[in-house]
Amino acid sequence: MSDFHGLPTKYIENRFLRLEYLAQAGPRLVRLFLAGSHENLFVELPKFVIETPYGDFYFRGGHRLWHSPEAMPRTYIPDNEGLVVEELADGVRLSQPVEAGTGIKKTLEVHLHDSRPALTVHHALTNQGLWPVELSIWAITQFTLGGVVILPQQQGPLDATGLLSNRKLVLWPYTRWHDPRLHLDEPAILIDTRREGIPPTQPCKVGYCNPHEWIAYWRKGVLFVKHAISVPEAQYPDGGCNNECYCNNQFVELESLGPLTRLEPGESVEHTEEWELFNSLDVPVISDEIRRLLD
Repeated sequence: MSDFHGLPTKYIENRFLRLEYLAQAGPRLVRLFLAGSHENLFVELPKFVIETPYGDFYFRGGHRLWHSPEAMPRTYIPDNEGLVVEELADGVRLSQPVEAGTGIKKTLEVHLHDSRPALTVHHALTNQGLWPVELSIWAITQFTLGGVVILPQQQGPLDATGLLSNRKLVLWPYTRWHDPRLHLDEPAILIDTRREGIPPTQPCKVGYCNPHEWIAYWRKGVLFVKHAISVPEAQYPDGGCNNECYCNNQFVELESLGPLTRLEPGESVEHTEEWELFNSLDVPVISDEIRRLLD
């Protein structure tokens, strides 16, 4: 058994990928490697911790499952012990004990694809409490800085006359229009984390309703694409966001969200992401316009 900064880990792998997860805490996916590479595509944050009324919450890096809307302390319930690991034929299922204070149980299930460097990541939240809860599944993947986030945009009109609005951008209070990382263009919004001179305490976060159902991160010649379906007419948190991106001076996050759902006691909600990795920008979802922006 290997370890992640002192925490025991296990892994699943095939001829394309190796994925490492915490064996006792979480559910957390902490390292992702392309076959033949020793570079973790995820960021590692062993010292990034915040205090909560329920104990210390460790960000750790990698991929985690939260529920939205964000609030303190509900969002930051520690997940440091009690994980149940079930090994599957092509993956693993990670189940967290019921969260103190929220009554929510988190489950993360991962399956490797046998024909290409790709994974399917199933997220589930179950209300084990005594009262209904309204929430949205929030799937967050943290990467090392030094790359470019790609947020594809709606370009054509949504109605026959072209008179109606066709997109909306949601900003957080600390986001600044003049942030040099933020690049607004017609085919895509880019967040360039290679930029220098960013104030060390100045984060940036944007969100939007993404009809393309994918977002991506390009770094050192590797393109990570995250797919998640969008449910038409559903209500999403944060002003209608099904995708969000956050970055600061330590990491960058790609986030997908499910619809806001009222969970009665005993009910569950699920949200699935498909991850694909490429060694080239020659990918069907990446348009020539986006390639030119990245160049």
